[in-house]
Amino acid sequence: MSSPTGPAPGLPVRMPRPRQPGRHRRPEPVAAPVGAPPLVLAVPGTPDDAIRGLAEEVLSIARSELPGLDARIGYVDGEGDEFPALEAVLTHVAAERDARVNAAHEAGDQEGQDAGAGPAAVTVPLLAGPDNALLRRIRHAVMSSGSAAELTDALGPHPLLAEALHVRLSEAGLARADRARLFTVATAADGIILATVGGDEAVQAAGITGMLLSARLAVPVMAAALDEDGAIARTAEELRESGSRQLALAPYLIGPEVAAGVPGTAAAEADCAAAEALGAYGAVGKLVLAKYATVLGIPTQPSAQGAPYAEAPRQ
Repeated sequence: MSSPTGPAPGLPVRMPRPRQPGRHRRPEPVAAPVGAPPLVLAVPGTPDDAIRGLAEEVLSIARSELPGLDARIGYVDGEGDEFPALEAVLTHVAAERDARVNAAHEAGDQEGQDAGAGPAAVTVPLLAGPDNALLRRIRHAVMSSGSAAELTDALGPHPLLAEALHVRLSEAGLARADRARLFTVATAADGIILATVGGDEAVQAAGITGMLLSARLAVPVMAAALDEDGAIARTAEELRESGSRQLALAPYLIGPEVAAGVPGTAAAEADCAAAEALGAYGAVGKLVLAKYATVLGIPTQPSAQGAPYAEAPRQ
């Protein structure tokens, strides 16, 4: 019998087992290196409180994956202090870097001086796929800032975005959340229109993610441009001619790239239901971080770097 002060003499005492590393242990997160340049998220669209909230949530996910990350927001169409323009944010970041390097030079800190040799910032566009018009504007802002910041590609195509699209469709009742479960969804779509913006290149890139989504859902998926007159309706007709009867539109967009009502209007024209845009889904924040980390050579979770994901069993 134990006493109030502990186990009685002669009884075994349970000792905590030492924590052993293993493949089932979640790896400890890697912290951002000291002096690493900031991640500047380039956010398209006309800025408002909703877009700012979305961008902040995306960066919150990135910070949770890389503690100590210095992350900021620059708006492609921003101005003023409330919604700072991308060029202004990068100019400010470069001035901060120059001040640190000068201080290190005066103090004889060689390591601090060497930190000034890298980019002042890494700019990551908040775009699911390549939109050349927007990317040109972002590139112009980077160059005009004089910051020598690195600019990454858009986030997709990527398997994690196929996962995110699947989740958004299932949230809208347009797809099974898990194909391994033996139940039916009455509204499940048998054909998906993957709606994007940015011209032919964006449609082709969306098509790659669409193939991954098609493999997950076992239904045909076709990409089409929201910013091309009649493209969504034509794609819907093509899917119907191939045998699909219940269509759904899945916006291959983070959200700010187009006005809020555009995907819904396109879905109505195609006479089909629509899921929500990707928004601040966890995979988006992870991919933003992966773009940043790749530039700087910082290790991140394998899934964010493009490793194959586990596919749900087919029905």
